[in-house]
Order: sequence, then structure tokens, then C-alpha cells
Amino acid sequence: MDRTDVGALVQSAVDGDTAAWKALVDGLSPLVWSVVRAHRLSDADGHEVYQTVWFRFAQHLGRIREPHKAGSWLASTARNECLKVIKSLRRLTPTDDPLVLDRASEDRTPEQTVLDSEEAAAQSERVRFLWQEFEALGERCRQLLRVLIASPPPSYQEVSAALGIAVGSIGPMRQRCLRRLRARLDARGAL
Repeated sequence: MDRTDVGALVQSAVDGDTAAWKALVDGLSPLVWSVVRAHRLSDADGHEVYQTVWFRFAQHLGRIREPHKAGSWLASTARNECLKVIKSLRRLTPTDDPLVLDRASEDRTPEQTVLDSEEAAAQSERVRFLWQEFEALGERCRQLLRVLIASPPPSYQEVSAALGIAVGSIGPMRQRCLRRLRARLDARGAL
């Protein structure tokens, strides 16, 4: 739909021309739907947004400053309405399962929840200690261990080529590095 046509149709619709209103809806509905579909709303939410956009357009029809840009106004309004719906859905959990809503009905007691969170905090602390001690290892050990923990694990030939270490030395060097790391963690009481 041409912008000049849109501008003229908006002016006619403001003056009460129902044919102009119908032409606007017919001509600009695909634009509104494309914006709604781009936000991947459910069918019900999409239809709700579509209706809201046209309702707002009808409310503001006489106040649109640049009637020839009505398509831009509709697209922008559709986007804003979609974002409102998406934001409100984050706060809602539609379900017919009462267990989802009743967190207390889980198998875990409040005491168990506290114990689990304390265990998670302790585990996080152990991981932090591990990485601190890992960083304190020599450069050669850090390089070797980082390469060896890659996923998928490289072959010893690939490790040899990457780090310039003889294939027969990789295993013993790995053991020395891991022993050194374990000793550092033991000394710190992190294990």
C-alpha cells in the first residue's frame, strides 16, 4: 500500500468513511500480522495483540500527526504490544498441575532445601579453590591439562603436535601436574 494512499485513507477514516477504514484494515493487516508472527506469540496472544493494535489505532486515528506513516505507527504499536505480552508471560506460569504451583509439595523439606543450598555454596567454593590452584601451576602444566580436558579429547599425537611434547612424555607429565595440583589443594584443605 502506497504511503500517499494510506495518508488519504486515514484522513477519510477520520472523517467517518467506513470504506476507507476497511481499506486501511485490509491493506495494513498483513503488516500487523507480520510483526505479531515475528514475536512467536501463541495464537490467542497473537489475536489479542492484533485486536489491541487496531483498537489503539482507532482511538488515536484523529491524533496521528503523519497519516502517511500509519503503517509505521501500526508496526511500532504491534511491536510494543507484543513485548508487553511477552513480559507479562514471564511472570505467569499457566498450568493445570497444582504441584507446579505448590512448591512446598515437593519431596524436599525446607531443611533439605537449606542443606542443598549450603552444599551448592560449598561446591562453588571448592571449584573456586580448584581454579585458583590450577592458575598457580606452571604454564606448561596448565597448557597440558587444558588441552587434555578438551571435548572431544585429543589424541596424544595431537597433543604432542600442539604442545611440542614427546608422545611418551605426555602421560607422566600429566600425572606429575595432577599430583602437584592435588598437593596444593590438600595443603589448602579444599578437598
